[in-house]
Amino acid sequence: MHNKWLLTVGWIMVLALFAAPMPVLAQDGNKIDLNRADVEELDTLPGIGPAIAKRIVDYRDENGPFKKAEDLMNVRGIGEKKFLALKDQVDLSASKEPEPEKEPEAEKEP
Repeated sequence: MHNKWLLTVGWIMVLALFAAPMPVLAQDGNKIDLNRADVEELDTLPGIGPAIAKRIVDYRDENGPFKKAEDLMNVRGIGEKKFLALKDQVDLSASKEPEPEKEPEAEKEP
């Protein structure tokens, strides 16, 4: 009976791991993408609670994608100290747009 209980608890823990929301990871696999993450995902960052996470999303919605990580300090509640604590855990991969193709230069006549 004890083994059956342990097996049941084990399965519940496994299922809970898969049911938990997964953060939007950047291309390197371990950073949160500031330009795609939602409030729940941003809330997982150190020092960022639900209120600041919502401000980050609101800022992004009003101003477009973050162009550089330092722009995060434009969000009320994120100063230099807080930014420095989380800058290595965020990325901006979704804001990187491919460079436009250059048109071939016209050949000059001799």
